[in-house]
Amino acid sequence: MKNMVRTLLVGIVVSAWFTLQAQTFSVLHTFTGGRDGSLPEGVLLEDSAGNLYSTTVNGGNNGCINAGCGTIFRLSATGEETVLHRFVISDGALPSAGLTRDANGNFYGTTAEGGGGACLHGCGEVFKLSASGKLSVLYRFTGGKDGANPYSKLVVDSAGNVYGTTYAGGTRTPCGPVIGCGTAFKVSATGSFQLLHLFSGGADGANPVSGFIRDNSGNLYGTASDGGSHAHGTVFKIQANGNFTVLYSFLGADSGDGAVPYGALVRDSSGNLYGTTMVGGLNNDGTVFKLDPTGSETVLYSFGSQNGDGQEPWAGLVMDASGNFYGTTAFGGSSSNGTVFKLDSLGNETVLHSFNVGTDGSVPLTPLIMDKTGALYGTASEGGTAQVGTVFKLVP
Repeated sequence: MKNMVRTLLVGIVVSAWFTLQAQTFSVLHTFTGGRDGSLPEGVLLEDSAGNLYSTTVNGGNNGCINAGCGTIFRLSATGEETVLHRFVISDGALPSAGLTRDANGNFYGTTAEGGGGACLHGCGEVFKLSASGKLSVLYRFTGGKDGANPYSKLVVDSAGNVYGTTYAGGTRTPCGPVIGCGTAFKVSATGSFQLLHLFSGGADGANPVSGFIRDNSGNLYGTASDGGSHAHGTVFKIQANGNFTVLYSFLGADSGDGAVPYGALVRDSSGNLYGTTMVGGLNNDGTVFKLDPTGSETVLYSFGSQNGDGQEPWAGLVMDASGNFYGTTAFGGSSSNGTVFKLDSLGNETVLHSFNVGTDGSVPLTPLIMDKTGALYGTASEGGTAQVGTVFKLVP
């Protein structure tokens, strides 16, 4: 009887172990650093046929010294890469945010540099890539009140207007004599620019890195990586009528709260907002947080709570239908080169993959996307056979 029970228990343990391990990680593409691109830091976009689209910060070999000014690429479901555009300094450089697509198949994005203006290497641009593959510049930032250096992914409305943020530009104090505190903007389908908010570096925040999410009423939600009442970053809302509201100011690691929110937000059907902070939390390795509609914040998880759980989540989250969250950390894990993680609705964290700087990649800086089957796709900004980044797929 004892042997039977022991055998049964062993079977249960083995079965549970297999269930936890029953996930498949595969590299879909390894960048070479040449004309195909390098350093993929933009979030992926999937179409109905399973093709993936995004940008690389460097590569393409069109100026920008030897590294190249960056690319726009498509990756087929079988992993075949097609470069849709190679940037030159005049039409933009260093596209780091990925792409947004409208109902007509046109893509929109930003470049952090290039295009001219008062900045040393250009202040950045908003671009459109038509469904036929023609790139046009919708707006060139000047580095003045309009902003400079947009690192954000854009959101697009039904009229073809796009919305985003610039990390720098705008006011020049107290964020430094050159950098500036950043802006929030709208660019129309015809290239008309509208300033939505000029960050002051005070209670409103400073230096937003990520872009917006937009609700059905046209309200925009975003994060500023610095500033706020405690100088650790903010979560803010811009209403459709233009009113700007700070929803939350982070307290920082001394209080166990997060600090430096780089990633974009996700919003559930009840109006709760979820995101990450790059640092802060109980161990100063970053957090996952929840912000309810009343502005009450809860830290759902502090990284560094266990060995190998990850450090510094730069990117935001993706949420499944059951309320589980999936994301990446830039560092930490078994080899200190980043992780893919899952956080369940009870706050339990599971590392789904630890990057090792081998062929799988390292330093994932972008949020994951999830297809209709639950498979996850993402990019690692470094690593791979040429050490300049990979595109990967993980089936939990």
